Amino acid sequence: MSTAAAAYPAGGGTTTVARGVRDRIDPAAAGVTAVLIGPVLSLVGGSWDIQWHHDVGPDTFFTLPHLFIYAGTAMAGIVSLIMVLRATWRQRAGHAAEPTVGGPPVRVFGGIFTAPLGYLVAGVSAAAFLLYGLGDLWWHGIYGFDADSTSPPHVGLFLNISLTMTGTIIVCAAGLPARWAKRGLVVAVTLLTVFSPFITTAFEPIPAPFDVSLIAKGFFSMLLFIMAAMLMRSAMAPLAIGGSIAALQAFLWVFSPWAAHLYADSVGLPIRDAVQNDAPSFPVRLPILMIVAAAVVTLTLWRLGRPGHRLYRWRAPIAGAGGGLIVSASQLAQFSLAGELGLPHFPPLGLLTAVAVCGAVAGAGAGHLAPRLAVLLMNRPAAVKGN
Repeated sequence: MSTAAAAYPAGGGTTTVARGVRDRIDPAAAGVTAVLIGPVLSLVGGSWDIQWHHDVGPDTFFTLPHLFIYAGTAMAGIVSLIMVLRATWRQRAGHAAEPTVGGPPVRVFGGIFTAPLGYLVAGVSAAAFLLYGLGDLWWHGIYGFDADSTSPPHVGLFLNISLTMTGTIIVCAAGLPARWAKRGLVVAVTLLTVFSPFITTAFEPIPAPFDVSLIAKGFFSMLLFIMAAMLMRSAMAPLAIGGSIAALQAFLWVFSPWAAHLYADSVGLPIRDAVQNDAPSFPVRLPILMIVAAAVVTLTLWRLGRPGHRLYRWRAPIAGAGGGLIVSASQLAQFSLAGELGLPHFPPLGLLTAVAVCGAVAGAGAGHLAPRLAVLLMNRPAAVKGN
């Protein structure tokens, strides 16, 4: 037998080597890592785009921030499609379902495709995003420039990015208690929490003595924090998420103005005269004290988390109330100091008290719902039938 024949025995040694490489690659971890990169790009592009509107002004459809937004969503959609095709191939080949890879399988189009639930949500949302992208192109074709970032197509785009991030949370929850799933869940919840200002703008037109979006931010953040703690069975999860949010906020605080000004210089557009030392438009909408709220939630869940504690059953609403109060009240003070609400240097005590109380109530409601949402994500039925 020749040396080459010995090195590559009959039966295909190269196939054996390739199979060994595939065996070392966890498809669940690889899929969630790839699909999370997309929302990161979209978030960076969204913060950049908002800063552009504030510092430079109107834009067209074909801009670099838009490229980041669309590329991120396209990547999430492509990865989701690959994982759906993989699950479909495995089902047709007679392999057992893998509920830890993306969630329980869903039969789509009468069984033509078998889609893991998390990747189905992320993929459909990404596809809808691209359809809204065509609407945005049509909008620009009719009206030209966008004066701000809250045009109807943009609202649809932001909503679908949020749903894509929700799909990644389902994917990570399905993989628990694996280490990659815990890390992915921290990243996914961080991204969706940071992206929540895009969602909560829908509450701004509600007639009220104060900006209702402040309360909505407290609700959404506490819902996600406590849900993650219940899913991971760890009181430290909110603190890890809060630290990640602080790091991401610090990055966007530096990156967004720098990128907007650099890009404006490169295309020969001036910066608005009124822009001087204003706080970055998107990062300032994230509560700087979010890390403090996360610490309060962690401490409360830890102290009341012993089954014999008399407040054990109420630990989640109590933690949500404390965190919601901090997020909503501190955001009001933060907006006032940054000149976002047209208020004096510090909000009136009556207004601050009203926002704090409403934030605590909303946070308590989020704490009540979060464990139930976590239970829904923990359930992994063998199959879910669709149309």
